[in-house]
Order: sequence, then structure tokens, then C-alpha cells
Amino acid sequence: MSSNGYITARAYMSYAQIPLEDVAVVVTAQDGTAIAMRLTNRSGLTEPIPIPTPDRAESESPEDNGTRPFTDVMLYAYKTDFEQISARNVQVFPGITTVQDLEMIPLSELPDAFDESMLFNTPPQNL
Repeated sequence: MSSNGYITARAYMSYAQIPLEDVAVVVTAQDGTAIAMRLTNRSGLTEPIPIPTPDRAESESPEDNGTRPFTDVMLYAYKTDFEQISARNVQVFPGITTVQDLEMIPLSELPDAFDESMLFNTPPQNL
């Protein structure tokens, strides 16, 4: 792996997509190794996080070399008084910025779910 892709998280609440500031976003490798931790800004965005990916040339014909043309990571989002979010298998491609949307739900809307978290699993691309 000698290329980089990037991931940015966009945290918001409600269908109006109101940006949320100071959401803690943690990105890990599939084995749980921490890659980065960022806080969202006033616009609800994190700074782009570089992720090592396969070379772009390897992704042009992945079926030939058995290599997936992306790196998949885990992403976790936390904010006080909001439901936690876990996103599995978020795919990051070389030279591309992946934007992961995070719709945060206030716990006041889920009074019986104060200790639950929301899990999103992204299936692999059919390339």
C-alpha cells in the first residue's frame, strides 16, 4: 500500500441536516488499530483523514491480482446526549475523499435507548 485515500465525516441531526459541532469521530483499521480521532467543526465536518490504500494502478483490474481496490475502515461517532454511531466496512479508494454521513439522534427522542448505538454495515463494492 503506497497510495492514500481520505475520509471525512459529516455529522448532523434531523432531516434538516443541522450540523453538529464537537462530535468525536474515531477511525480504526478492521483489526481495531486506531488510525485517527477528530472533532467535527461548526459545519459538522472533520478534517480529511489520510488512509493508506492500494495503488490506483492495482485497482484498475482487481480481478487479475486478487486485491480489493480500496481499504475498508471502521468509524465511530460519539457526542454527549446523542446515540452513538458505528459504521463498519467504510470503503476508502486511492486519491478519493470518502464522505461518511452521520445522522446523530438525540437521546431525548429515544428515552429507552440511552445505552444503545446505531450500527451501519457497508457491503463491498461489486466491482
